[in-house]
Amino acid sequence: MNQELVIKAENVGKRYQLGGRVRYKALRDTLTDLFTSPFRVFRPHSRPFADTPDFWALQDVSFEVKRGEVVGIIGRNGAGKSTLLKILSRITEPTTGRIELHGRVGSLLEVGTGFHPELTGRENIFLNGAILGMKRAEIRRKFDEIVAFAEIEKFLDTPVKHYSSGMYMRLAFSVAAHLEPEILLVDEVLAVGDAEFQEKCLGKMSEVAHAGRTVLFVSHNMSAVQRLCTRGLLLDRGGICFDGPAPEAIRRYLQPSGKEAEKSSRLEWTPRLARYPFHEVVRLKWFRIVDETGAIVDNRLLFNSHQYRALIDADLMQGDARLIFGLSFYDSESHLLLFGTSNHDAGLINFGNRPPGSIQLSMPIPRNLFWNRSYEVELCCCLHYTGWVLSPENESRLAFDFFRDDDLDPYSNPTRAGYLAPVIPWTVKAHASEAE
Repeated sequence: MNQELVIKAENVGKRYQLGGRVRYKALRDTLTDLFTSPFRVFRPHSRPFADTPDFWALQDVSFEVKRGEVVGIIGRNGAGKSTLLKILSRITEPTTGRIELHGRVGSLLEVGTGFHPELTGRENIFLNGAILGMKRAEIRRKFDEIVAFAEIEKFLDTPVKHYSSGMYMRLAFSVAAHLEPEILLVDEVLAVGDAEFQEKCLGKMSEVAHAGRTVLFVSHNMSAVQRLCTRGLLLDRGGICFDGPAPEAIRRYLQPSGKEAEKSSRLEWTPRLARYPFHEVVRLKWFRIVDETGAIVDNRLLFNSHQYRALIDADLMQGDARLIFGLSFYDSESHLLLFGTSNHDAGLINFGNRPPGSIQLSMPIPRNLFWNRSYEVELCCCLHYTGWVLSPENESRLAFDFFRDDDLDPYSNPTRAGYLAPVIPWTVKAHASEAE
């Protein structure tokens, strides 16, 4: 095996029986089977679970991980992510295939994995460290760091059965991350805990990765995967459907499929619009967001690396110089963001000089502005100082989710505060020396 490879999986599969219960044998059962086995040839052959269907949680999974890689394992619920980590951590054995691990493995697969509820936090640190293969002296050396990171000093000598799920998670993650495993397996560590703790976890995993150790990270938080991981494994129905750069894996994961792909970001209006004011001037037909090719955006998902446009289609019934179209951008809580725009932004568009007929307005949505958030864009249409064509009950808004999929600087923070993230060109120059 290549010296740089720390994980090698070959044709790994895991099969479960649906609806059947597996009965684990005691010693007396084994001895009974031993003495009665010669007489079984005279009995009908029984297969109690012959009709029980099989379910393959994983099938034909093969990949390699080099030392120091940070790999994000992503996929929808039931794709096999947690099953794969349980096999890697030796909690369960694969049905088919084999896995080679070179290095000590630390795992955090569930809240409090490996903890005994009757033992105190102090005792569980030593117990969990011993399970991970650490010597007592090593645990003592890291003990203060583990406790400080977990922030449980007051409850250190309390049985962990009295801990909240957040305290469980803080202590479990702290033990797994501080005992210096060569391979760290993390499954949904950000599912529990407040924002401050989640940021600490991300920082610690980044520190572990920069120290040259290997991290396999399962999460549904795409911002965290993008921030930490350079490579992504996308699982679907128990198999790997993509193995490559993390941004591309995230893009494929978020891209809708099946019925979700049939959904589109559009609003359409019927002739009932005639009941609105000044319908004799303009009648809206549809409002949508399209990509560079003109295709309607599916499932409300927009990527930073793509160019999008808002399109408005209407019938101009008669020319009127007072007619204005505009767009306003809101956050997910309907707070107006920093800007709105109208057809007057780039110079006056005078609808008084335009003959009646079908018209289409197009507005490019700014790139490098939106962050990993949910937004709404509202179509506004009015006669200057008169009133809106549309009523304000959100029937004129489109909702979309924006995802920052560009290659970020390693020091950039994908979870930074704010609902907008404009790319501002900074410059730096050295002062001329005063001593010539």
